[in-house]
Parts: sequence; C-alpha cells; structure tokens
Amino acid sequence: MVSRKAPGEARVVLHDPVRLDPDQEIVRRSHLSDEDLAGIVGVLDAMHRWREAERRMNEASRRYMKLGDTDMRALRMLIAAQRQGMVVTPGLIAAHLGISSASTTKLLDRLEAGRHVTRAPHPTDRRSLAIEVTEETRRVARESVGRSHARRFDVVAGLSPSERGAVTAFFEAMTETAQPDADDVA
Repeated sequence: MVSRKAPGEARVVLHDPVRLDPDQEIVRRSHLSDEDLAGIVGVLDAMHRWREAERRMNEASRRYMKLGDTDMRALRMLIAAQRQGMVVTPGLIAAHLGISSASTTKLLDRLEAGRHVTRAPHPTDRRSLAIEVTEETRRVARESVGRSHARRFDVVAGLSPSERGAVTAFFEAMTETAQPDADDVA
C-alpha cells in the first residue's frame, strides 16, 4: 500500500480493505492479486490526497476572501455566468445553490456588504435584479482559484485522448457510486 507519512508518524489507514474489512463482508477481493489490490488501494489513496489538497485550497481561498463555502460557490457561478454573457438573477443563484429565496437574500446581503457583488435592475425584467461580481473580487478570484484551475487544466491537457477518456469514464463511474442504491435507502 502507498504510504506518505513522516518517519515515526502514525497513519490511519482509510482505504485498505485487507485491514478494514478482513472478512470481506463488504469488499469482495478474493479474485484480486496482491499487486492488483495494492494498485486499487493506491488509486483510492491518490483520490483521498487530491480531495484533501482541494479541501485545503478551497479553505485557504475562503479564509483569504473571508467567505463561507456557499458564498464561494455563488461567486464561482456568478463569475462563470458573467464570462458567458448571462444576466444572473437571485433566482438563478438560488437554483444553482439549491437554497431558498430567503437564504439567497441573506447570502447576497453578506456578499454585498463585503463588496463582492452589486445588485442592479435587471436589463429586461423590471421585477428582478441583476447580480454582478465586483471587479476587485473577480481579480482576486482569478489570481487564486483561477490560477489553480489553469494548473489542473494543464495536467489534463497533458493526457492523451485515450487517457482523458479513461479518466472521464472513471470519474463518471465514481460519481455513480455516490448515488444511493435501493438497499442504501431501505
């Protein structure tokens, strides 16, 4: 199993079914060689390291911008939508984040108080507002989150077309594992 720890540092094993499920009650693995099992655990460990690195990066961005996770998700959506020439309304933000209109109003109040967004009359619907990210927030996001995204893009661009296809299929299959089975719901 891949181990990334400092000498003498205790490490909790998170993905090795040999240690976590020795009786194969959940993870059937008797058909796998030791080499295959080590490779599978290596992929799961690499995914865990990626999730942790992503979590730390997101946390650093939130702290730097003094924002919560939902606020950052809203800003990312606003920046992307504005780049695509879309007029973003509070309703669109609420739908994107899966929150109520009251929660959206509070979110926009926070973002406006922090000088991250502005509210203006909608250009074609006088009953609605257009929400825009301020230039300063756009610049800060571009320098932090944007640069990180560019580095990830470069990594993916370095893959061959068949490798990108395999990675895409892998992530789509992994996404399916996050959907509840009928057995999980019962």
